[in-house]
Amino acid sequence: MAKKPKTDPNYKIISENRRARYDYAIEDDIECGIILTGSEVKSLREKSGNIAESYAAVEEGELWLVNSYIAPYERAMFKHEEKRRRKLLVSKKELSRLWNVTQRQGMTLVPLVMYFNHKGIAKIKLGIAKGKKNHDKRETEAKRDWSRQKQRLLKQS
Repeated sequence: MAKKPKTDPNYKIISENRRARYDYAIEDDIECGIILTGSEVKSLREKSGNIAESYAAVEEGELWLVNSYIAPYERAMFKHEEKRRRKLLVSKKELSRLWNVTQRQGMTLVPLVMYFNHKGIAKIKLGIAKGKKNHDKRETEAKRDWSRQKQRLLKQS
């Protein structure tokens, strides 16, 4: 997860997909750049973006972010589409690895967090994930409940 350094004024989390860790078993993550228009960047600086229902896909040798929402910027001269496909920037080696993972191993590319890095550049962290079944979700929830109960017991004694 992207942590915020205490002294960095440029680092800012725009949107976080908390549901992804519940629905998917995240095995690895990768940081990608995003190609955005000017009005999209200004809108994101106002924290008006959402990646909750989006996913990433490798199509025709390029990595795309599909179904992400960036609210329209009201003062923009040239407006942007809110739910357009946005190209993600990764190296060729990383792109071939992602294609291999998604096409051959049946994994999914799930956006975890969208943020501005310490240089003020918009980035997105993708998780390479495998979908959880209902029994896996219940097992994760049971472990989390047990750890909370353990902490309460340790505090009381």
